[in-house]
Amino acid sequence: MTENIKIRAGKLNLQYGQKHALRDIDLDIEKNRVTALIGPSGCGKSTFLRCLNRMNDLIDSARIQGRVEIDGTDIYGKDVDPVLLRRKVGMIFQKSNPFPKSIYENIAYGPRIHGVKDKRTLDQIVEKSLRGAALWDEVKDDLAKSGLALSGGQQQRLCIARAIAVDPEVLLMDEPASALDPIATAKIEELIWQLKENYTIVIVTHSMHQASRVSDTTAFFYMGEMVETGPTQKIFTSPSQKRTEDYITGRFG
Repeated sequence: MTENIKIRAGKLNLQYGQKHALRDIDLDIEKNRVTALIGPSGCGKSTFLRCLNRMNDLIDSARIQGRVEIDGTDIYGKDVDPVLLRRKVGMIFQKSNPFPKSIYENIAYGPRIHGVKDKRTLDQIVEKSLRGAALWDEVKDDLAKSGLALSGGQQQRLCIARAIAVDPEVLLMDEPASALDPIATAKIEELIWQLKENYTIVIVTHSMHQASRVSDTTAFFYMGEMVETGPTQKIFTSPSQKRTEDYITGRFG
């Protein structure tokens, strides 16, 4: 395992019934970097993202072949507990989905499930997580308020705080800013840049501007294949593959 590689996908294939959604994906994802997955709708980006914490296991018709390794361990191995895996690999969805509970309880929920009962420890986790999601200063006096009462951008940062409360190593983000206004989007992008100090981040985005702003590495997916990957600046200025260039310059997609 190369020292700086956190996640390695090898010959990864996924089928939903007759639909071949991913074909022979080989992709290395570096530790403490932001990797953006770009490509037109239905090209396999989100499907690949969900392979990284075994969320496709929840779909009866999904069949997976190949390997996904995190820190050298095949996460599809028989001895891997998907619940523990999802603690290590957190997920932030396109639509923010706070629990219908207080801000405090949204954050404390995960640690409680994993056995943290001490109120003082929970208080510390809640503050640390909200600070980590750049939300503490906005909500510290309203922790008893419902998470659903927050603005859209605050709700998404609350979901990020909830994800980091269980101390993951990887954060998967599926179009985390697509439902937000430009100001809230800018806050999420700034947050992503800060979070990579402590986490490995993989983000699916439809916005090529966003990919170019927040990511270190970009992988271009098209019709279930990964066409090209490389440093973001190179992908956007001098891609190796014509399909990548055509997509980035707006000839299709």
